[in-house]
Amino acid sequence: MVTVRRNFPVKGMGCAACVARVQGAIRSHEGVSSANVSLASGIAQVDYDPSVCSAGSIRKAVQDAGYDLDVEGSGEDADSDADRLREDGMRKLGRRALAALVLTALVMLLSMGFRDFPGKGYVLLALSAVSVAWCGRDFFVNAWKQARHGSSNMDTLVALSVTISFLLSTFNLLFPGVWTSRGLPADLYFESSTMIVAFVLLGRYLEEKAKMGTTSAIRRLRGLQPSTVTVRKVSVQEGMPVVSEVDVPVSEVCPGDIVIVRPGDSIPVDGTVTQGSSYVDESMLTGEPVPVSKTEGSRVYAGTVNSNGSFYVKASGIGSDTVLSGIISLVRDAQGSRAPVQDLVDRVAAVFVPVIIGLSVLTFILWAVFGGEGSVASGLLAMVSVLVIACPCSLGLATPTAIIAGIGKGASMGVLIKDAAALQGAAAVDVVVLDKTGTLTEGHPVVTGMDLDRCFPGARAALHALERRSSHPLSEALVSATSPCDELEVFDFENIVGKGVKGTIQGTTWYAGSPSFAREVLGKNVEYSGEGTAIILFNDSGVAGIVSLDDPLKSSSAKAVRDIRSLGAEVHMLTGDNMAAARRIASAAGIGKVEADVLPGDKAEYVRSLQAKGRKVAMVGDGINDSAALALSDLSIAMGKGSGIAMDSAMVTMVRSDLGQVPGLIRLSRKTVRIIRENLFWAFFYNILAVPVAAGVLYPFTGFMLNPGIAAACMACSSICVVLNSLRLRR
Repeated sequence: MVTVRRNFPVKGMGCAACVARVQGAIRSHEGVSSANVSLASGIAQVDYDPSVCSAGSIRKAVQDAGYDLDVEGSGEDADSDADRLREDGMRKLGRRALAALVLTALVMLLSMGFRDFPGKGYVLLALSAVSVAWCGRDFFVNAWKQARHGSSNMDTLVALSVTISFLLSTFNLLFPGVWTSRGLPADLYFESSTMIVAFVLLGRYLEEKAKMGTTSAIRRLRGLQPSTVTVRKVSVQEGMPVVSEVDVPVSEVCPGDIVIVRPGDSIPVDGTVTQGSSYVDESMLTGEPVPVSKTEGSRVYAGTVNSNGSFYVKASGIGSDTVLSGIISLVRDAQGSRAPVQDLVDRVAAVFVPVIIGLSVLTFILWAVFGGEGSVASGLLAMVSVLVIACPCSLGLATPTAIIAGIGKGASMGVLIKDAAALQGAAAVDVVVLDKTGTLTEGHPVVTGMDLDRCFPGARAALHALERRSSHPLSEALVSATSPCDELEVFDFENIVGKGVKGTIQGTTWYAGSPSFAREVLGKNVEYSGEGTAIILFNDSGVAGIVSLDDPLKSSSAKAVRDIRSLGAEVHMLTGDNMAAARRIASAAGIGKVEADVLPGDKAEYVRSLQAKGRKVAMVGDGINDSAALALSDLSIAMGKGSGIAMDSAMVTMVRSDLGQVPGLIRLSRKTVRIIRENLFWAFFYNILAVPVAAGVLYPFTGFMLNPGIAAACMACSSICVVLNSLRLRR
């Protein structure tokens, strides 16, 4: 089975019940393996088998549920299309909200600020009818769609409440004698119906505006790549090559094209500098604010910003093949994923609206039976208030808004989080296991000392000549440390695996390698009391010099370890290096628990042993030789470079190879989980508190009855507060 993933903008969702309905319709469709629908982003992320079903058939299933999918604007452009749909919807929503507020103000002014005059009730009826039928028409359309499919959502509650208050007022206006003949007032409640429409529309407009803030990370990333680019073209005119510069859309650039990057330009493609030099701001990729020098042969990445020089780039990665596109895809998929805590919300949302309708009916019955004089009218108003004030919107927004804001914040820090489960799981980590090489240390050796015997005047040049031909990982550092040097010719060069190298230079056979290699060739021990790795340079006459190399601790590692421990987590180090080197690095980093001389399988077994004790383990490594331990850990973190993001298979990738981002991830996770809990608490607490008050439970004790219009305002505020609370993560 071949599975593809596509992202579809969803039309018509308004609350958690809508999400559950759309998600259920997609998941139950044949050929769909998984589907996650986000109310905050307005996108459905669907994995399906195109040989079994199509985007069109999935759309039909969603339409049958009373909603719609934009199948044309899916895939790479889903975010842009979702934003476009949301912006169009916001403009329409804003116009209707403004009109509804004006009409509400007029109705309230006439109802409370003017004395009765002939036809006043009919003027109120006309103004309210415009508000209900035009401004609030989407409530009725969406509620009808849901009713046709045997379902209900927030629009059902709003439509019912507006209809009841409007029809009750119209009945009292046309047939006042039904009440006055019984000695009861025939009150009009047109302001309640218009206030409900106005406040719900205003709340949704402000909610949509706030939700746009949670998805700002994706929009910022998309905006980094320019839409047009200058390409150098070579044509032949009259048998002579002619070079010209042509501005073309970035989508028309092909691999191998030479792109011109001027000062201040955003680099449009991934590629290699072929001519010129400059400094490039790569902070969007690495989080580092210091510009990076770029000269001929340097790699550059789409979305980074050129500072002050001009250069030419040979394009290698374009469109969806750039590192920037990989980051956007990763962040988008992560923001569309579900946190485990969302399952509880979905179960509640599936029954929430029917329960609220049942409670509103029960409220009316209790008022009608026990309410005394005017009980029917009071019961109807209480029923309307219960329908309006209950808010599945806040439940639906509680988790996804926090997840989207948290993952977006992580991306801006250079921390790419694979999914919501990883973001939530990082909060529970109590043991962080670190690989040594490339994680705690720089990952590449440097020469820390060079002691060459003066009795061997050609020693430096001989070492340089031998190491230039060597394939050993240490050779690059040795060549760099001995440059500049005379270039000598080497004859009979031999690379002796695991020991060193040998070659004949100017008639003398020279060797460079480990102390054991020197002992083997010379037949005597070579003393070395320094730290790190020793390379012995010698010939048949004896030892010509000793070079010390070391893989230094990163400048940020010791502080990162302290920060991790300050968060209540233990720090362990695993390495395949010898115990002496391991203890030296662990001591410098402040790590007490060390395991050395371990193989990849041993690392995985170490993680398993910690988990058997009930510990939540985060494994931090380079993602290659630590792959078994990474796969087994509760949270796998790969230290990477920008160019290696696409190959990442860990739950989290640190774009910068900086251990200092690990405590930042844990803090971000804990803040996100705390905000999710706050959102869910207030969403549940709001409904537990608000529904009884709306039903009139305080009336026997205080005489207080909640106006349906105020109930609508409270409902709108609850959703806005949830979104604003999630936006705190962006700080």
